Amino acid sequence: MSKYIGMLKKSDLEGGVWVFVTESGERFHLNGLDEKLLKEGQKLELEGDFDSNSMGIGMMGPTLAVARAKAL
Repeated sequence: MSKYIGMLKKSDLEGGVWVFVTESGERFHLNGLDEKLLKEGQKLELEGDFDSNSMGIGMMGPTLAVARAKAL
């Protein structure tokens, strides 16, 4: 399991897609993030693994299956 620190961004693509952008600029779709944390600009520390069997309509990056999330 990997740990990432970054920020949530909302893209208007296809009616709205949430994207997690790490401090190093990587972009991920998130699977399993608590909806209470979905806020534009929310800084998060996430732990999870990539879900290679998941696809999204946003095409903003690979999907990270979130195991733990902490607002910073």
